[in-house]
Amino acid sequence: MPFQPRFTNGQSLDHALGKVVCIGRNYAEHARELDNPVPDAPLLFIKPATSAVPLEEPVSGPFARSEVHFETELALLIGSPLSGASAEQAEKAVVGVGLALDLTLRGVQSELKKKGHPWEIAKGFDGACPLSRFIALDEVPDWSALEFSLDIGGQRQQHGQVSDMLFPVPVLLAEMSQHFTLEPGDVVLTGTPAGVGKLEQGTELTFELVLPSGEALRVDTRVAD
Repeated sequence: MPFQPRFTNGQSLDHALGKVVCIGRNYAEHARELDNPVPDAPLLFIKPATSAVPLEEPVSGPFARSEVHFETELALLIGSPLSGASAEQAEKAVVGVGLALDLTLRGVQSELKKKGHPWEIAKGFDGACPLSRFIALDEVPDWSALEFSLDIGGQRQQHGQVSDMLFPVPVLLAEMSQHFTLEPGDVVLTGTPAGVGKLEQGTELTFELVLPSGEALRVDTRVAD
């Protein structure tokens, strides 16, 4: 069945997920930890709708093919069409915020990069984009102040602040809309902070998205054996 974006209040978006548009290296420290140059323009790629699965379910991947690496990201749910938009117009198209894992077959990606080939088979496989429920934007008074984190086995692994992004969300959305029409049901991943690494099967994962009010969206899950 097509993936249906859901809100924390129990409602679902009227549209099934269409595509997931992502940015690479939107946090400087993450670019450096992988020995990549810090970009001067957004580095964009797409995951298909078939990559999306609920974050609440055990996280799985093609572990036999390559190391599966985790990248925790703030996810934005698009609620109205966006094409050739300004930053101000782009910001108004967001109807929800949540969390995502951008799962990556790191060895496969490294080989593709060496050859100058596209990354899709390392980034777009089935299950490569676990998504949480979304907090409706009208419940978030200042979503540019959001923070998010990943704990593995009770230890902090990643922590991100939206204010640390190289390309702020309105600018990022506007740039995306110059290349791809964003449609209701599309999801945008906004980049991962430092601390990415290999998913170890059987480990416990805790994701948290903290609002400026101190309220939080928390997801406890595990990596499948």
